[in-house]
Amino acid sequence: MLRFIVRRLLQAVPTLLVLSILVFAWLRLLPGGPAGALLGDKATAESVASLNHILGLDQPVFVQYFKFLGRVVTGDFGSSLTSGDPVLAEVGRRFPATIELSICALFLAVVFGIPIGYLAARYKGRLLDNAAVITTLVGVAVPVFFLGVLLKYVFAQKLGILPPSGRQDVTIDATHVTGFFVLDGLLTGELDAAWDAIRHLILPSIALASIPFAVIVRITRASVLDVQGEDFVRTAESKGLTTGVIRRRHVLRNALLPVSTTIGLQTGLLLAGAVLTEKVFNWQGVGSLLADGITRRDYPRLQALLLLAALVYVVVNLLVDISYAIIDPRVRVR
Repeated sequence: MLRFIVRRLLQAVPTLLVLSILVFAWLRLLPGGPAGALLGDKATAESVASLNHILGLDQPVFVQYFKFLGRVVTGDFGSSLTSGDPVLAEVGRRFPATIELSICALFLAVVFGIPIGYLAARYKGRLLDNAAVITTLVGVAVPVFFLGVLLKYVFAQKLGILPPSGRQDVTIDATHVTGFFVLDGLLTGELDAAWDAIRHLILPSIALASIPFAVIVRITRASVLDVQGEDFVRTAESKGLTTGVIRRRHVLRNALLPVSTTIGLQTGLLLAGAVLTEKVFNWQGVGSLLADGITRRDYPRLQALLLLAALVYVVVNLLVDISYAIIDPRVRVR
């Protein structure tokens, strides 16, 4: 297993290098170049030339790239054009909020999606299967921002049982240690703060989980139906194995391989969905930071967030590969 993980880590290095080249090229393909983009409407030929010299943009391209790569490796992404703070510090303050929201949304999608998909396949053509198919179609078709607004209207405005926005009530004097508000409340023993953070998580997590949930249900259902017709399942039945053993060891375990891939892809896409979700629920994470960076043309911030998103995809794909090796040991020898 260790050799398998090391091999996958080494394979991830070229991917990250290619992504760094793409981000580097993107910055230099901006209209007017990076200097013109940074100076905005006030850019003149003299000011652009001066800033190009200060930033080292008048040097050969390969020299610029290796300097850029060196700054990225050391975590130096420059300062935000909007706030003036170091970009890495800004992202560090917002990143726990998005991770907390994404983990909760993924938890809901997986915990409910896999069992419902399995049961829909088991009772194909019946009421449960039809209800699951219709629900997943609605989940994919309804935009995240519309679902978020609808959830706020029903549960926050009309029923008043859940908070409409934010991560925690401003009246709660909570101690923040890690930036993960639920975890902070548990670590410090402030259970009221932890419970309040959970209540604030419910609506945005449901909105963000809607599409991953629908996709996981559909893939699980299709995968289970496909595996049920395989020869090894019929062989297990002919050996006299109990139905429970066949479903658990042969059907569900083999059906989880494509589901693992789907979960990995959906985890990466949660960052894209988080932009809309965080805007609707005023959730101060990297999604809202990205949207603000696009609006204000804050290119140092966008550069850091793009590389962060790429790194998340690489890490998620590594975890998917490891889950493959756990589910099916034959993968380790490939």
